[in-house]
Amino acid sequence: MKLFKCQHCEQLLYFENTVCEKCARQLGFIPEIMNLSALERKGDAWRVLAVDKKLYRFCANAELNVCNWMIEAGSPDSYCAACRHNRTIPDTAVPENLAAWQKIEIAKHRLFYTLMKLNLPLDERNENGGMRLAFDFLASPPHVDGPRVMTGHDNGLITLALEEADDAEREKRRTIMHEPYRTLLGHFRHEVGHYFWDVLVRDGGLIENCRKIFGDERADYGAALQAYYANGVPPNWQENFISAYATSHPWEDFAETWAHYLHIVDTLEMARAFGMYVHPRLARPGEFDAQVDFDPYTLLDPSPLIETWIPLSNALNSLNRTMGLLDIYPFILSPPVIGKLSAIHDLIHGNKLPVREEKAA
Repeated sequence: MKLFKCQHCEQLLYFENTVCEKCARQLGFIPEIMNLSALERKGDAWRVLAVDKKLYRFCANAELNVCNWMIEAGSPDSYCAACRHNRTIPDTAVPENLAAWQKIEIAKHRLFYTLMKLNLPLDERNENGGMRLAFDFLASPPHVDGPRVMTGHDNGLITLALEEADDAEREKRRTIMHEPYRTLLGHFRHEVGHYFWDVLVRDGGLIENCRKIFGDERADYGAALQAYYANGVPPNWQENFISAYATSHPWEDFAETWAHYLHIVDTLEMARAFGMYVHPRLARPGEFDAQVDFDPYTLLDPSPLIETWIPLSNALNSLNRTMGLLDIYPFILSPPVIGKLSAIHDLIHGNKLPVREEKAA
């Protein structure tokens, strides 16, 4: 993610801003140019200051205050590039549902920003003409003893339980599941990893190479999850996996690694926007330095990502601790994990996947 600037008054802007706090101009995000723009009303449409000689209108979901993205005025679409992937939304007549959905859409739009910056395929259609990548946002029944909505992925359909937007409920689940990190954006980045395994690995003819890196996905998935929840993680799992859940099955290892890759590139872009430079005064010269002087979305070589991320994330963790907060990135990047992150990078950028066989714990 990056910072933006109002084209009318040059005020600094953030991704979710809908109005410039300095000049009060309406703002809208233009996905074609990946830019947040000040607007000028032109009849039933808007002139976009960041684009010459084009008129736009807001996504239909702007009326519910869940989207600030725009569509060209002459487009037949009612929904923007992110919202048109929604298959099911909650009942917005229920105030609690609308508030939860607003939080969910903030996370989902950040996800789509990253996916679009990486030029990943999003608008592929299935045999029925529907979106292959689609989202259901569902609320569990009010009775505690009834069936609960499970967040997950099934052949391109990502289901997200509405309760995950409740900070207290999500923290409760994080604690019960012994997870160091659990966020709405993290859910999206993980679940979409399953979708891109289908699209880029399975449909791209790269299964054999991925098996050498992440393990054999033909292992019974249901049995693997049961064993994980019954027995926990193997000893020394951090030597080979990014998270405990990644140990459960090769599909989960891939999805977890995919999510972390998105965490890294998006955070590095924001660090670059702020001109962040890490240079611990007590470290030996150059030992723990990090300067984000590159665009993490366009790098062909993954090495600078990791070399910069490790000292930067350590600095961010230390800053969080000074506020009495948990580490912002409580994970260890071992050499095998770095190899897996590099494989995700190569897969996304169309590089030939390295045939490196990682030792499973």
